[in-house]
Amino acid sequence: MRAALEKYKARGVSGAAFGDIFLEDLRKHREENLAKIGMRGVFPLWKRDTAALAREFVRLGFKAIVTCVDTKMLDGKFAGRLVDESFFADLPAGVDPCGENGEYHSFVFAGPLFSREILFTKGEIVLRENRFRYCDLIPA
Repeated sequence: MRAALEKYKARGVSGAAFGDIFLEDLRKHREENLAKIGMRGVFPLWKRDTAALAREFVRLGFKAIVTCVDTKMLDGKFAGRLVDESFFADLPAGVDPCGENGEYHSFVFAGPLFSREILFTKGEIVLRENRFRYCDLIPA
């Protein structure tokens, strides 16, 4: 990653943006590593309310699919679901709507910043390491 960032720094880029919301240790790690090469981190979502961010994500027209669920934190049935209003409504209490505690990971495939939707088909949904339920995505 350092080599890649140094190439951008040589072109005049002075920082890197991250979507982190509230994990202090991760932010510190990113900032320390960027500082080693004279860059800074930008965190536009930092400390924002995750329920409000989730609603805004859907309202703005972004589309995502859940690709991995930590079954110790969330029922594996959420793997392969679209991230939409019904997804958020079905989340149990205590689960962060943006998955900021590692409950789930997603793949954003469409939205207002995309020139076109990324096409895929859902592959297998499998349990790996007796904990993580993955939904494979196959490029179309």
